[in-house]
Parts: sequence; C-alpha cells; structure tokens
Amino acid sequence: MSHQITNPDVPLDAIEVRGDTRQAFLLKATLATGALYGAGLVGPTVRRALAAGEMGDVDILNFALTLEFLEADFYRVGRKLSLSDEVAAAAKRFGREEAEHVTALKATIEKLGGTPVASPRFSFPLRDEASFLKLASKLEDTGVSAYNGAAPAIESKEVLGAAGSIVQVEARHAAVIRLLRGKDPAPQAFDVASRKDVVVKAITPLIRAGA
Repeated sequence: MSHQITNPDVPLDAIEVRGDTRQAFLLKATLATGALYGAGLVGPTVRRALAAGEMGDVDILNFALTLEFLEADFYRVGRKLSLSDEVAAAAKRFGREEAEHVTALKATIEKLGGTPVASPRFSFPLRDEASFLKLASKLEDTGVSAYNGAAPAIESKEVLGAAGSIVQVEARHAAVIRLLRGKDPAPQAFDVASRKDVVVKAITPLIRAGA
C-alpha cells in the first residue's frame, strides 16, 4: 500500500491512497469525508492512521460513530425548521434512531475495550424544508456507502452484525427521504462505497472551526 502526505496544505481530494488493506480503507474513508465535511474532522484520524500499521475494528467504529453524531445532530437541528407534518415526523423518528445508533456504537466500542470519540460541533446550511431534505439525502446516502465500504475491513462477526443492522436502517432512511423529495426510492440495484469524485462536490464544511 502507498500513502504519502508531504504538504500539509494539499487538498484532501488530491491525496491518493492505494491498496485494499484495513488501513487503506480507513484512510480513503476519512479523506473522502474530510473533502465533504471539512478537514478539521479528520486531521487527527489521518495522522493516526498514517502512524499505525493496521487499523482495528475500534477505529472503524469510532469513524462510524462520528458520522452518526453528525446525523443525529443534523436531525435535531432540522426539527427547528418549519417543516410539513410528514417531514417533521420523519425528522423526529430518524433523529431518535440515529441517537440510538450513537448509543449502540459507543457500547460496542467500550465492549471491545476502546474509548468512544467525542462528538465534534457541527454547522448545517439549512434554510427551509427543501434544503433540509437535500442535505438529509446526501448524509444518509453517504452513511450507507460508508458502512458498505467498511464491511470488508471488519474482523469481528459481532461488529459486522452491528454495522449490518445499522446500515439497513440508514438505507430505509435514504429511501423515505427520496420519496419525500419526489424521487425514486431505489434508483439502482446495488449500493457502492463512497467515491471520491462524488463527495468532493460538497462546498460547505459541516464541522465548526476548532471542533
């Protein structure tokens, strides 16, 4: 596997990681998420990954936990908008389920002898129901593809089962949100892992400066 960062100011989407090991997966995932959500989220994770030989299940779970923190907080903030009854009900239910994912991931990390990461502070560019649904769709789709990409790198059957039970719910969230937007809830036969060229299209960091 090859990975090298010689210039700390190089854009995250310009960093190339080759290989299919556990470490390569986590690096690809963190770099892609950094391009989407802002480099402040993944800087320490990338540095730790580069310093380590192989990444374990706890590291992958902590990365997933960060995404779940983001989604849970997104729905909490979104519920403050003026939403239609149907969208408000979905936001309330999905927010509760994302919070349950946070609790489950924390418990699994602790059971494995790890320490759950703390939640960053987020900022969401939400103005109205349309912007809420558009970003919700992006977050849920990203969550599904992240879990799909992580699955081959997970060693523990228990952890794989926990991740599998979460990704199914994330996929249902994504389908409901598509329906609320008047779009096809299942536009393709297979879901894939996040691609760099997709995630780098985001222009607004969701992580608050200094978080």
